[in-house]
Amino acid sequence: GSLSGGSGVVVLPCGAGKTIVGMVTMADIQRATLILTPNTVAVRQWIQELIDKTDIPPEMIGEYTGDRKEICPITVTTYQILTYRKKREKNNGFERDQEPNMDDYPHFSLFGSYDWGLIIYDEVHLLPAPVFRITAEIQARRRLGLTATLVREDGREADVFSLIGPKKYDVPWRELERQGWIATAECHEIRVSMSEDDQLNYALAEEREKYRLAAENPAKLEVVRHLVAKHRDDQVLIIGQYLDQLEILANELNAPLMTGHTSTKMREKLYEQFRQGKIKHLVVSKVANFAIDLPDANVAIQVSGTFGSRQEEAQRLGRILRPKTDGSVAHFYTVVTRDTRDQDFSANRQLFLTEQGYRYLIDDAETLLAMPAM
Repeated sequence: GSLSGGSGVVVLPCGAGKTIVGMVTMADIQRATLILTPNTVAVRQWIQELIDKTDIPPEMIGEYTGDRKEICPITVTTYQILTYRKKREKNNGFERDQEPNMDDYPHFSLFGSYDWGLIIYDEVHLLPAPVFRITAEIQARRRLGLTATLVREDGREADVFSLIGPKKYDVPWRELERQGWIATAECHEIRVSMSEDDQLNYALAEEREKYRLAAENPAKLEVVRHLVAKHRDDQVLIIGQYLDQLEILANELNAPLMTGHTSTKMREKLYEQFRQGKIKHLVVSKVANFAIDLPDANVAIQVSGTFGSRQEEAQRLGRILRPKTDGSVAHFYTVVTRDTRDQDFSANRQLFLTEQGYRYLIDDAETLLAMPAM
């Protein structure tokens, strides 16, 4: 449908063409456009997509990031740059916490000084709170929010709508799947037992240690190995939250590990190799969840998550649900330790995924490992 009726939020699963929706809107409005994204990798992806898929001359497209400060009729930047603020002078040892003063945000005036006809908020559910307050000042005629999920962990979905406008278009994943936009996914929860020693440690551990112990259960390693063997022809992402666990997995599988410490340049290089199928497995820490396009992964194995946060699940799944050229199914595995907090958190996830209409299967590791990895 036409979005010419003002502003709004479009909810599409990741990979189902959010950039395309943005471009169509830009073409429709034909005015200077500011695109806000979650990080530099996303900025470069937008620029790449704009150059690939439109006939906009590259010199009309600017990157405004820590590395480059270009302002052009189409400017792509990050939320972080907007919220970057100069340090306040301390007042009696306390930082004066008055309303944000525009002078504190050096990069902000730039955006106010240009007559933007359209602002696109990519991954709008990640929009930081200060940006809520300050982007309202930008003189833009239209605002378009793009997201794969409107579950915000801080419960501020309503703010997104008050800032940007009503939800215009929310396509349930199943509907897109049916139309062949994204691969059909199967979700498997694989339950692993703990050794007796580990069970004892778990029983004696403090509440907040319990999740970590369950999440890092070494018995998960064998399951991951089995799944990787089973999917030897696929592009497999292994996702987790604890670096020790991820390092062990990366070594075992002889796969590159990507964490928050991986430089943008290295990250882009690994993605490129993964995309081309030169690397079949990539072990990623939670950092990779947001706004990074990983085409062609059709298997994801999650070994530890953050407490079953729903937004994260939507993000994660969306990362791998790509239409396969041969129409095959994408698989999402989550490996959890039986009868622990790990399994409790996973129950949230099940609920969410079943609401999304996915097939959700629960398997026991023992049964799985007894089957040949064919």
